[in-house]
Order: sequence, then structure tokens, then C-alpha cells
Amino acid sequence: MAAGAVFTRRATTVAVALLVVAAVCAAWSGWSWYQAAHDDSARYARARDKVLAAGEQAVQNMNTLDHADLSHGLDLWEASTTGDLHDQLVQGRADFEKQVQQAQTVSTAQVLSGAVTELDDRAGRASVMIALRITVQAPQGKPSAKESRMLGELTRTVDGWKLSALGQAPTGDSAAASPQPSAGQ
Repeated sequence: MAAGAVFTRRATTVAVALLVVAAVCAAWSGWSWYQAAHDDSARYARARDKVLAAGEQAVQNMNTLDHADLSHGLDLWEASTTGDLHDQLVQGRADFEKQVQQAQTVSTAQVLSGAVTELDDRAGRASVMIALRITVQAPQGKPSAKESRMLGELTRTVDGWKLSALGQAPTGDSAAASPQPSAGQ
């Protein structure tokens, strides 16, 4: 056998072997990707991300209110809540509107960080802790800012995740407290 034929046969054998290895690697990579994309932990992570986004937005909404656009702000509060918390907001809305109009304050909240502390996706319940910077501007004077940690409970509704309870998180030596159905602070 000529040296050229031996070389061609070896090159063909190596090429076929490399092709088989590449095909096996591609199949294994595709199967691994498919399993990871359809894994329960990936589905749970997506649910956790949705809860966190909804919780951060709802807590921010509940701590932001402008007396000049009060109706819109209170509508956002109501749209962000469900259950007893929602009922309390609806029932106390008229009195609260009067208080805010008299005070003429503007409060804005900025989410600093947040975490899902509990998630039961099957039952449609979750808990979050959200750190905020809340700035309040009165008609006269400088704006005052404070940082606050809020504990919220969320319930899944047909419209998505909504706050069903909201309260201050304990700080320092404070005893642990669970969120109560209240309208913010």
C-alpha cells in the first residue's frame, strides 16, 4: 500500500472519529440544556423572580404618594393589594385623602434591595423583605429621608402577585414580628 493511501485512510478514520465525538457532544449538550430549561428548580427560580419584582413594586407603590395626584396614588395602592389589606385601604380611603390633603406632603420610595423570604408557589403565598429609602417633602422645609425595611406577604391572584399584608421589619433588639394587614407605615 502506498504511503499516500495509508495517510488518506488514517485521515478519514480520524475525521470520522472526530465527527462521532462532535455529534455525541452536541447531543449531550442539547439534552443537558433541555433538562436545565425544564427543571423544577429553574421554574421555581422564575416564580421567585416574579414574586420579588411584584413585591418590590407593590411596597414602593405603598410608600409613594403625592397630595397633588392623590387619586392616582391611592388607585395604585388598591391595585397593588388584595385581601384584608385591600379592604382596609378601600374602607379608609376618604379619611386618608382628607389627612393627606391637609398635610400636603409628597412621599417617594426607592427600593434599595429586596429578597423573597418564603415562597409556596403551589399555595400561591409568598413573603418578602424590602429595604427602602423613603423621602417625605412637606410644604415648608427640607425633604427628610429615612431608610426602612418592610415585610410583606403576597398572594397570587388572577391579576398576578399582590400584597396581602405589609408591616415594618423589626430592627436591632426588636422582637420578630410578622406583617400585619395595614396600609404601610
